[in-house]
Amino acid sequence: MNNTNSIKVWDIFVRFFHWSLVLFFFIAYLTEDDLITIHSYAGYIVLALILARIIWGFIGSKHARFKDFVYPIGQTIQYMKDTLAFKASRYIGHNPAGGLMIIILLISILITTVTGIMAYGTENAGPLAGLLSQSGEFAEDLLEEVHEFFANFTLLLVFIHIAGVVIESLYHRENLVKAMINGFKKKNN
Repeated sequence: MNNTNSIKVWDIFVRFFHWSLVLFFFIAYLTEDDLITIHSYAGYIVLALILARIIWGFIGSKHARFKDFVYPIGQTIQYMKDTLAFKASRYIGHNPAGGLMIIILLISILITTVTGIMAYGTENAGPLAGLLSQSGEFAEDLLEEVHEFFANFTLLLVFIHIAGVVIESLYHRENLVKAMINGFKKKNN
């Protein structure tokens, strides 16, 4: 789609991050306790991806930077109201609702991975085993519960994110999934 009516929006890192996160989050989610080694390694990869994305949010390309898509809450609420009234503006990068979703997803996945590593450490495994192996059953149970809650909360957020992508794609008549694959969006709609 590299023509005069298109603009490069999503750089290769953002696209690689997005689809890698989808893959490894679902590998981790689907393996849970049954395949703990695969679950753990997928979780480590997810954590590495999240940390890299946070760094990229400060040093990356224009539309990858947080300052491009983190809007004041009032503007985000107004955007959501406008969406419900079918009068929302189109954004080249993330719209205010999409930006908020990214921040919430990053936080939720970060909590999921950190509590997962900590829970694994209470079982005398993983990189925090030396620090947490003597934490006791209460700490282990609490960390596992928090880890599972945020994994399930993240999955709920993923479904809301997908719904938002579908709604925005239909409303603005553009294929946002394709844009996240090839990096290009239409300049004008």
